[in-house]
Amino acid sequence: MKKYLLDNLQEGVKMSNIDFVPDDYVQQRESGRANFMYLVLFAALMGAIGCTFSIIKVRQKLVANELAVVNEQMFAARSQIEQLEEFKTKSKSIMKTAVMTAELLEPVPRSIIIACLTNNLPSGVSLLEFKLEQKKIKPAKKRPSSSQYKAAGASSAAAAKTVIVKPEPSETLITISGIASSNIEVAGYISKLGSSVLMNNVALVESKEHTVEDAKFQEFKLQMTLKTDVMLTKEDIEGIRRRRAETL
Repeated sequence: MKKYLLDNLQEGVKMSNIDFVPDDYVQQRESGRANFMYLVLFAALMGAIGCTFSIIKVRQKLVANELAVVNEQMFAARSQIEQLEEFKTKSKSIMKTAVMTAELLEPVPRSIIIACLTNNLPSGVSLLEFKLEQKKIKPAKKRPSSSQYKAAGASSAAAAKTVIVKPEPSETLITISGIASSNIEVAGYISKLGSSVLMNNVALVESKEHTVEDAKFQEFKLQMTLKTDVMLTKEDIEGIRRRRAETL
């Protein structure tokens, strides 16, 4: 009896260890887990690719914006360069017109003044500097008399109605400096300039004696004014230029 019970007990234990789950189900489950893992890995990979693509797109957009800014700056710089070139061209034209106008307004061209100074140079005299400037002449003040006061009072009404603006008088002051072998040549040069048709009030401003290697020479400075009533004809100008060409 005991042996029978032991045999039954052993057979029950064996039957409890038997797996009733089919092998196909187990394989399908393992395959599903593997597929899920593959899907997770694929999604992670696609996410990484998408992030990388987004970053590249953002960088491309930033580079495109910077390139657009650089192009705008280059276009603006090109426009400024074109404006500068146009301004230079206009300034050259304006300067040319101003020079031509100044030459027309000058009663005596500067070239003629220089020609006059060089034509009258005696031998042994050389010019070093030349300066020309316009200065306004201040009229001398006079004390009005009683009759002038009466005349001024009588014409005050008419003067209030009619105002005539007169240009201020001016004179052309010429300053030259040079060297000569002695004071005799300087005096002769002053005499020639004083008798010329252009110069007036020729005066010696400064005279110094210098010695270089036992050779003495005079350094002088002259000032003069251009005659205000001088009017040179075309023949006079051609003659002055001819004499200057002969001396050169």
